[in-house]
Amino acid sequence: MIAFLLILICALLYPGTIDKTKAILSGRKGPKIHQFIFDAWRLFKKGSIYSDKSSFVFQISATINFVCLITAILLIPFAGEPSLFSFDGDFVFMIYLLGLGRFMSVVAALDVSSGFEGMGANREVLYAALLEPAFLLLMGTLCIFTGYTNFNDIFTALYADQYLASVVIIISSIILFLFILVENSRIPADDPNTHLELTMVHEVMILDHSGFDLGLIKLTAALKFAVFGSLICNLVIPSHFPIGIKILLFMIFQFALAVAIGFIESFKPRNKMARNPQYIISISAIALVLYCVMIIIKNKM
Repeated sequence: MIAFLLILICALLYPGTIDKTKAILSGRKGPKIHQFIFDAWRLFKKGSIYSDKSSFVFQISATINFVCLITAILLIPFAGEPSLFSFDGDFVFMIYLLGLGRFMSVVAALDVSSGFEGMGANREVLYAALLEPAFLLLMGTLCIFTGYTNFNDIFTALYADQYLASVVIIISSIILFLFILVENSRIPADDPNTHLELTMVHEVMILDHSGFDLGLIKLTAALKFAVFGSLICNLVIPSHFPIGIKILLFMIFQFALAVAIGFIESFKPRNKMARNPQYIISISAIALVLYCVMIIIKNKM
């Protein structure tokens, strides 16, 4: 329950922190950190408009995607504090939940018969197919290293071997951070602020959403930031720390991740579309190397 509440709080502040960081670095005042809360609330008070060319699939896609993210949060522990639901292979279930949410977004984009949204859906599926092996390979590495196959036991047993654990934690954190940038359609893979349809990925898929549904989509994107950020926090925060220290470190690390994303988006240009597959494959390649090295170290080969 602690992880659930902290992730919800961080999710509401993530977009504002990123935007505030980008504004400060560009010499502007920028919006308030909690501006996202007001924007989401404004959208929730509006009704949704549906095209007569769309079906019920388009109408329920945003809700199903949001429910998938909420369910995934229930699987996330908090630095030694157990999650609400835990079982062997729960990280695989989490990937399937996120995959279901993405599937509904893609189907909704195709349902409105828009050429631009179909183009974005095609890119979304391609990037997901190239990126998901990175997460599975990373979790496989952690399973081999700790000997467990669920989030709770993996993060609790991670510090059994201090020297090797530090190396695994650093590399795993880097992989997850790169994973966050692609999974949440941020620079360098995508630019959420672009208005050029031919270069858009995620943003072009939600052009026909409005009102309450659009608010759910934006809240889901913010929750996804906090979910993967919490996985990094579970890696770097020792489980034996006092609960108050762990909560403080959790908030600090989540804030630092949001600032780092804003910093990258301020100084790094977006990749050309043709380079994105190569960039994403490189993330999976790093995870594969770590996985193979761990197999050799643990004498599993």
